[in-house]
Amino acid sequence: MTAYLAGPDVFLPNATAQAARKIAIAARYGIVGLAPLDDASTAAMSEDQAWRAIFHKDVAMMEVSDIIIANLTPFRGASADAGTLVELGWFFGHGKPVFGYSNSAVPFAARSRAQAGRIADDVAGLMHESFGLADNLMVVGAVEFGGSCPVVLPHAGEELAFDSLAAFERCVALAARRLRGDGI
Repeated sequence: MTAYLAGPDVFLPNATAQAARKIAIAARYGIVGLAPLDDASTAAMSEDQAWRAIFHKDVAMMEVSDIIIANLTPFRGASADAGTLVELGWFFGHGKPVFGYSNSAVPFAARSRAQAGRIADDVAGLMHESFGLADNLMVVGAVEFGGSCPVVLPHAGEELAFDSLAAFERCVALAARRLRGDGI
């Protein structure tokens, strides 16, 4: 079983080491993890060439992956990383199992309201999605109905560091059990 390890972890200053830790955790559960790291080959490219090369490399990795395990921890806003959400939608749209986790237990509505308090909405009176979910309902729905499991969150409202791997490991274990048919 091969898993595409999506998430904003690629932006961490220690992205390569973080990816290695995630790959090792996945391996302990019998899953081959593929981390979409930007490699040195793009360093000599123009920005225009580099982003296209990265896009095509990532899509090729997604095509050979059986599942996605997505880091849905809020990134630079109230919601998950935009690129990760595109990847999650790609897997859902291709009928491949979708699993996700977040290091934040704060509901999306609370994060959204807090962000709106700091940055005014372009249109006054916009409502906030308020279903008590970990993220936008389409994100949570893609995970729940694409992998038959809820988004894995920290225990009892605990907040984890952005780079914590505790929820990731619980998500990997859940995915491994689910894919073996052991249920959740």
